[in-house]
Formats: sequence, C-alpha cells, structure tokens
Amino acid sequence: MLRRGLVLVRAMARLHPGVLSVAVCGALVFAIGTVGSAIVLGRVTDQVVLPAFEGSSVGPATVLGGILGLLAITVLRVVGTVGRRYYGSMTGERIQRTYRAHLSRKYLRLPLSWHQRNPTGELLAYVDNDAEMATQVMMPLPFTMGVVFLTVFSAVSLVVVDPVLALLALAVFPALALLNRIYSRRVEAPAARVQADVGVVSTVAHESFDGAMIVKTLGREAAEQERFDETVETLRRDRVEVGFLTAAFDTVMDLIPTLGIIAVILIGTYRIRSGEVTPGELVQVASLFTMLSFPMRVFGFFLTSLPPSVVAHQRLDVVFTEGIEPEANPVRQLPSGPIGVSADGVTFTYPTPSGDGVEGGPVLVGVDLEIHAGETVAIVGSTGSGKSTLCSLICGLVPPAEGVVRLGGVLIDKLDASDRTDAVSLVFQESFLFADSIEANIDVIGSADLDAVVAAASIARADQFIRATEDGYSTVVGERGVTLSGGQRQRIALARALVRGPRLLVLDDATSAVDAAVEQEILAGLRGQVEATVVVVAQRVSTIELADRVIFLSGGRIAATGTHLELLQHPAYHSLVTAYEKAAS
Repeated sequence: MLRRGLVLVRAMARLHPGVLSVAVCGALVFAIGTVGSAIVLGRVTDQVVLPAFEGSSVGPATVLGGILGLLAITVLRVVGTVGRRYYGSMTGERIQRTYRAHLSRKYLRLPLSWHQRNPTGELLAYVDNDAEMATQVMMPLPFTMGVVFLTVFSAVSLVVVDPVLALLALAVFPALALLNRIYSRRVEAPAARVQADVGVVSTVAHESFDGAMIVKTLGREAAEQERFDETVETLRRDRVEVGFLTAAFDTVMDLIPTLGIIAVILIGTYRIRSGEVTPGELVQVASLFTMLSFPMRVFGFFLTSLPPSVVAHQRLDVVFTEGIEPEANPVRQLPSGPIGVSADGVTFTYPTPSGDGVEGGPVLVGVDLEIHAGETVAIVGSTGSGKSTLCSLICGLVPPAEGVVRLGGVLIDKLDASDRTDAVSLVFQESFLFADSIEANIDVIGSADLDAVVAAASIARADQFIRATEDGYSTVVGERGVTLSGGQRQRIALARALVRGPRLLVLDDATSAVDAAVEQEILAGLRGQVEATVVVVAQRVSTIELADRVIFLSGGRIAATGTHLELLQHPAYHSLVTAYEKAAS
C-alpha cells in the first residue's frame, strides 16, 4: 500500500509542480526555522538562563543577541508555515479541479453504451467524493516533506549534541513505519467498501429524486426512504469501522512521540550527571523532539490518508483507463443535401448494467435496410421489437456487434464525430430540456440567430405557444422543462434538432405526446420545408400513411418493407396497425 501510495503521490505531483514546489520550499524554510529555534533556545539556556540563576553577570549584548535570534527564527518559521499551508492547499485544490475536469471530458467522450452500464449516481460519486478522497493525501504532503527535512536537520543537530540521545530520538520513525504497515493492511478493505457505498448511496438518491413523480404517484415514499436508509446504514457501518481503525492508529501515533520525549528527558538527566551533555544541550534535544511531535502527527495524517486515496484512485481508474476508440479521419466528405443510410447484417446486443461483460439476448438480428436520400420512412413495430435501438444505430450512438452501418455511402465508424453530428439529428420520445430559456434550449450551441430559432420552432409548431408565454423565447423553463407539457417539450426538442439544419432527421416516437392534428402539421412541414431524409418511429396510422415507405420490425428483424397499403397484406402488420387504430379511436 505504501509503495502504491507513493507512486500515486508522484503522479499527482507532476500535474501542478509549480505550486507544489513553492509549498515544499515553505516546508524547507519551516524545518530550518524549527531546528534553528531549538539551537537558539539551547544557547540561550546555557548562556543566559543558567548564568542568571547561578548569579553570574550576563552582558546586554548576550541578552539582545538571544532575543534577536529568537525573533529571527520566529519570522522564518512564520514565513515557512504560510508558504507551506497556503500553497499546499492550493496544490490539493488544483489537482482536484484537474481530476474533475478530466472526468467530465472523459464522460463526454465515452460511448453511450458505457453510460448505459454505469448508473448516474456512481458517475456523480466519482466526480465528487472519489476525486476529493483521491487528492486528500496531497494536503499534508508539503508538511510531510517538511518532516523529512526536519528529520535530516534534526538528525545532524542531535548527533552533534549527543549520539546516544540522537539514536533514541530517531528510533521513533521505524516504529511509525511499522505501525503504518499494520494500519494500511487493516484499513484497505473497509476503505474500499466505503468508497463503493458512497456510489450506491448516490445512485439510490439520484433515482429517488429523478423519479420523484413516480414515487409520489405510487405512494412509495416510505419504501424509498427504507431503501435509502439501508444503503446509508451500510455506509455508516463501514465508515465507523474505518473511523475506529483510524482513531486507534492516531492514538498510537500521538503516544509514540510522547513516550520518546519522556525517554529523552530520563536518559538525558543521567547524561548530564555524567557530564556527557550540558543542561542547555538537553533542552535543545527535548525542545527539538517536542517540536517534532506535531509534524509527526501530520506525518501520521499523511500515512492515514494514503489508503483511502489509493482506493479512491483505483475507482477513478475505472473511468481514466476506459478505452476510447480513436476517431478515424474522414474517408471522404459526406454528400451534400439529404443523405441516405444503409445497414448490412447488423446485429446488436446490450451488455448488462453491471459492466461485467455478460450480455443478454440480441435486440436486433441480421438487419439489412436501405433508406434513400430524401425519403421519408416510417419504422413500425410492437414494443420491444428494436425500433429505438435501430434509431441509435443509424445515428451512430452505439456500434453494431456485427455488420456495418453507412451514412451517405460512408462507413459510420470511419466518419469524424463532428461530421456525423452536424449531419444527423435524433429526437427522442423523452425530451430533455435544460433549466434555461426556451431560445437557449433550441439553440444549445449558441450559433443560430433568433430568426433561425423562430423558423425552426415554426416548423415544429412551437412558435405559437412560445410567444404566448410570459417572456416568449426568453422564458426560462424549469429543470427538465417541468413548467411545460409533454407535447410542448417534444416540440421544443424537435425545434432544437431542426435549427441545426440536419440532412438526416430521426424521430424516435418524438411526437407521441402531441395531438394527432398538430402531428400532421409537423410532418407536413417537415416534408415541405426541410431538405432532409426523415426516419420516424410511428404508431398512428395517419402518420404512417404520410411515409414513402414503411419498415416493419418484429422480434429484432425486418419482417417486411413497402408502402403502408402493401404491408396491410402482411398479417402481423395488419394486426398491429389495426390495434393502433382501435387504441386511437
């Protein structure tokens, strides 16, 4: 554990070497001041205090020299303390900031499949608690470096005074190292459980808050409270175990220097009687050892911080070491205007949320399709047939397990991510809105002017209700658009997709909350005013009839393709759309 901890400290030190160097210099100045104060105190004892008690005259110059020496040493220690603490804290905070920025960038770059395997609460725990715990060991690092300097300087000073007392004093450090080895072995497992427990608590809390409406609708408040209490109790129990071990370790850490001081005074008394040392030299040794006791406690804090920091960093490595497929250079530019999409032998299987590599059954199997540029295609199928998965595949959000997907004739995994996202827009059934103005929710990139935003909203049939709000396009919606209806949120999400001028527009049941008449207006506007290939997951027969062609999915396979009238001859399709019509009526 100690070796892994030191490797971790070295890696973090390289992130911000400048401020850490200033903090270490402060620790060096403090160490010089501490040893110097002990030497000056010993000299003052021998040259001022003892002669005064013995009745000998002490010259003013000697007294003044002692006072000036003590003042100079005090100033030196203050400068070292300020530099060590201020820049030491700055080092820890900057490393935390770097870790969190690195995690945020990694989250954005990791594929959707990785996010589907990892709960949101766990990701929040990485950024918050784990990032803080991983860098906690850097806070006492400058002080610990000061202890190293102080030990070296003290060793020299003690050996010069009396080798016997020096050996006795320095024997403390092997005892501390042995104690830390025992502590590290005992605390590693419970510390790992604590970090994992924090992720579980964050996940449960996030689910309860995010699903607050469902919880209250079903009257599950008591059950959710019980579930949360169970996870918190597990966290409390593991933290108490770690706290108990840490408290025992800290107590012994405090006891060892105290025992050392007692031993130094006892043995030093005999050394004075034998004439080996003077009273002033014993005062110097005892003073130096007393001054070492607090830095030793900080050194102990450094040692106790190592195991939790190593454990937290191991958890962060799950994210840091997650592989990201390098983006390939574009094979060629996508064709201008609407772009087609094709799939050849595409099979897809979702991994389990645990991320252990175990997969469930295939969602799509051997899918072959061809959607021509400028076509409007409806995807129809029963629940669980793979419609949403197919939408994600043709937009490049998830890679196929087998087979290939092409956009505009180019393999989708050979396209630069920015080229793909500029050309393709996917609108989900669940519309996510930010707690910002309506204009900002439509133009999330911030590159469109208000006229373009209004034009996109008009096609999405959102302009009228937006203007009816208190501040129009400047109206701030609540978190997730809670102040708007489901249909209004869907229309704003559609406007968000349209303002970017996509050449392939995929609507994954994106108008399900909009009434049929408005939906017809939206689809008519898309066909008449948007130069794009349109793929729409549809349930209403009136929507399906507007498509040039229909793809019928069943059991993860394309069961049939053709116009709506042609597919009515297919028994399963006829049964499904008939059920849709009955449900609508």
